[in-house]
Amino acid sequence: MEEFNVKLLKQLYVPSVDSHKGQNGKLLLVGGSQLFHAASLWALTVASRIVDMVYYSSVAENNEIVRQAKEEFRNGIVVPRSKIDSYADEADVILIGPGMPRPDGQEIGDDDTRRLTKGLFKKFPDKQWVVDGGSLQVIAPEELPKNCIITPHQGEFGTLIKKSKKQKARREFENLELGEQVQMFAKEYGVVVLLKGEEDIVCSSDKCVRISGGNAGMTKGGTGDVLAGLVAALACKNDLFLSATAGSYFNKKAGESLYKRVGLNFNASDLASEIPGVMKTF
Repeated sequence: MEEFNVKLLKQLYVPSVDSHKGQNGKLLLVGGSQLFHAASLWALTVASRIVDMVYYSSVAENNEIVRQAKEEFRNGIVVPRSKIDSYADEADVILIGPGMPRPDGQEIGDDDTRRLTKGLFKKFPDKQWVVDGGSLQVIAPEELPKNCIITPHQGEFGTLIKKSKKQKARREFENLELGEQVQMFAKEYGVVVLLKGEEDIVCSSDKCVRISGGNAGMTKGGTGDVLAGLVAALACKNDLFLSATAGSYFNKKAGESLYKRVGLNFNASDLASEIPGVMKTF
């Protein structure tokens, strides 16, 4: 498996000088919960700096936080859950899952996460998706849309394999190394996998790369939500595999950039704010 070639970053979409509002990406972000307030907000922060429009849909408490922060978040619309469908139609990509209730007893509501996630998958099978966090933890691999990126850490990835309804595939996974497992999963289910770790692994059905870099400061809570927002924003105007690999690369480089100034003493908000500057250098 090869290391990511930075020359591929030249293929990323760059807005035309004569483009108009809305032509450079529209993202629907569905996430957040009463317990996990910040997760979807971190994803929102980075995405709103890249695409023209973010439609943000969370629980009422988080929607109100965003309304109060309008002085920073200008290019977006807060969408009640009851109005998601109409904005999903318009969006280029749907990011679902950051901060949504998870099936681990921490918060009542993971059934709602599963119902909402499966319902949107069924209504919008032809949309491009980034599936993260709570949504990723409550579904089986067979339920994933074909045109999606998933962003698991190793624990979530292992759970997905265990949930597979394909017994033969499950047995084959057990005898493979981690990189081979990711490659097989991507091919078996027709998705792009961005496996987060000290070294990220990104695989589509026909290609795989490793992306090294970053540092221990990026183990802090929320950095994965930043990555999900970044990847989803890039996917609005780029190929899914390129979006996943470029997002991983920029995320790690932002962590390295912060380390040069403050060492390991940075958080997810710092990372989200660092990414645009890092992207500019490329």
